Amino acid sequence: MTATDPALTAPANGWGALSLLHSRIETHIERALQARHDLSVREYSLLEVLSRQHDGDGGHLQMKQVADAVVLSQSATTRLVNRLEDRGLLARYLCPTDRRGIYTNVTDAGLELLHDARPTNDTALREALDEAGRNPELSSLVEAVEAVETPLSRR
Repeated sequence: MTATDPALTAPANGWGALSLLHSRIETHIERALQARHDLSVREYSLLEVLSRQHDGDGGHLQMKQVADAVVLSQSATTRLVNRLEDRGLLARYLCPTDRRGIYTNVTDAGLELLHDARPTNDTALREALDEAGRNPELSSLVEAVEAVETPLSRR
């Protein structure tokens, strides 16, 4: 095999196309969220993940679980939580059953901002997918994204 062997380059080409699609979508959503709601994509994602918590068994996420859900390191997630807490969008509290555990909830102001930003996020996502779908090199990836019915975190 050589470095130009199709068996070696096909996965690299696919990965490059997936990376390009992700970058284009994230950039488009970022611009829309920043312009209309002063939120980054990561901040929006964090609010979205934390807003799904509940008081039932396993309903509150530990910081490692939150970091995994928003695809950041724990330290980056902590910094993000700090920023949103400083803005009054999140609040932390001690776990009632384990004093070492600290949970984070979305405040009413955070829920209101998330509610206002969700249509912007959804519209920007749709626009970015539609634009990428017109590119023959990305259209099959767009189709794959659109075919996913259940989020990975809920499987």
